[in-house]
Amino acid sequence: MSERVIPLVDHRSRTLVASVPSSAIAPTGLLADSLGRPLRDLRISVTDRCNFRCSYCMPKEVFDKDYPYLPHSALLSFEEITRVARQFVAHGVQKIRLTGGEPLLRKNIEILIEQLAALRTVEGRPLDITLTTNGSLLERKAAALKAAGLQRVTVSLDGLDDTVFRSMNDVDFPVADVLRGIEAAQAAGLGPIKVNMVVKRGTNDHEILPMARHFRGTGVVLRFIEYMDVGATNGWRMDEVMPSAEVVQLIHQQLPLVQLEPSATGETAERWGYADGQGEIGVISSVTQAFCGDCNRARLSTEGKVYLCLFANQGHDLKPLVRGNASDAELASAIAAIWQGRSDRYSQLRASLPPDASTGGRRVEMSYIGG
Repeated sequence: MSERVIPLVDHRSRTLVASVPSSAIAPTGLLADSLGRPLRDLRISVTDRCNFRCSYCMPKEVFDKDYPYLPHSALLSFEEITRVARQFVAHGVQKIRLTGGEPLLRKNIEILIEQLAALRTVEGRPLDITLTTNGSLLERKAAALKAAGLQRVTVSLDGLDDTVFRSMNDVDFPVADVLRGIEAAQAAGLGPIKVNMVVKRGTNDHEILPMARHFRGTGVVLRFIEYMDVGATNGWRMDEVMPSAEVVQLIHQQLPLVQLEPSATGETAERWGYADGQGEIGVISSVTQAFCGDCNRARLSTEGKVYLCLFANQGHDLKPLVRGNASDAELASAIAAIWQGRSDRYSQLRASLPPDASTGGRRVEMSYIGG
């Protein structure tokens, strides 16, 4: 058994302070990065805290009772988040996903959802407002989230077997409570619901077929995610990755599948439908089949730092502008300059580069910027 490497340097301290370019960059909705990729998706982390301790994200030996979480004063307020989001939308963002940590731990998150739901795209359409959650608080909050303007939820669920699930979340949380949360979300109209299962070979790969059978025909879209080398604390090893092609083949042998067309440009999941029409599954293959080429996602941390890749090692801090005297036009120009300089494509480079060579140092933790 290999030893887990615990980071000695706080990844949150490595930041470039965002600056206003000398020439203003007015929003047109057509912003592109250095590789021609548009900005369409903004993922906003609203907290760095979570009530689970999944080994692939927030292992208990690192994120213990002494871990220095961000103080509340460091977090962007809901009004500040909405102001930043408005500038991203002006540059072309059409979808906002709230994440964490566990976003439902952020007090009064419904207020933020209401504020974001009032924004409009450059074409004048409502935004696609979604949220990713571990489901632990979903049963009690689903109706209020829907009423506030949330459209859809994605629930992380790594197995149906209660022993396996309790072991993976490492806080002894029962799977039945998450399943009730999914049912509550369906009843509230937060759909179509997606369920994300991180597949770790030798840990929960035997849960693939039970999960597929359980959600088939329910309207829930089950997605299988390859165990990724995100951050520096999860002890990632390639031999624990189960390639998506194996997952698809395993399911196809029991429940025949047919491949479906992508539903949107930049979609991370490859779609497969059940041949009998009883719904679909998705596979996210960021290890074995990179999708950097049309990645259109930016990430905003809970304290106002913009990250341009899930595997980034530093962010661009907008908070000095947000809490300073910068105008909306200046904030929009700063965001545009950040995106225009983007060249990140770690997943495409992973196989050909030594560890951390593509990012220049220890990568940011997924629990800090969301998945």
